[in-house]
Amino acid sequence: MTSPSNPSAGSPQGEIGTAWSTPPGGPRRPSPRDSRVTGGVAFAGVLMLCGGVLAVLQGIAALAGDDVYARVGSYVYELSLTGWGCVHLVLGLLAAVTGAGLLKDAAWARLTGILLASLSLVAQFLFLPYQPLWSVVVMAIDVFVIWALASRQEGLG
Repeated sequence: MTSPSNPSAGSPQGEIGTAWSTPPGGPRRPSPRDSRVTGGVAFAGVLMLCGGVLAVLQGIAALAGDDVYARVGSYVYELSLTGWGCVHLVLGLLAAVTGAGLLKDAAWARLTGILLASLSLVAQFLFLPYQPLWSVVVMAIDVFVIWALASRQEGLG
């Protein structure tokens, strides 16, 4: 029973000034599992998923015909558009799967994401003569993905 001098003693509401949902001893800090896929990692996962789908479309466009991309004259890292189409198609499929894995917090996805974003960065650099603006934008996104996945700290919370 509650006493007149302390009406909150023994009541289920807790002390005055605390919320009903606050557990005894104060609020709990979130466990590392509760806050795993947030912030930069979640954004990196979304970027990889969307970038992978766009790379697949870029690969299909390169495979579809030479009329989509302009022919480049002499280029040191010359590869046929069919070859570039295959490279973008494979990297795009792998990136989309890895992005989905990042969003599901799969253990393998973080290191794989760093590796695939690095490969995509190199591939886009080599693809610069065909689509310069697009390649620079994708390279910037790849750098952000690498940074977000490499700087994530384990065990916070």
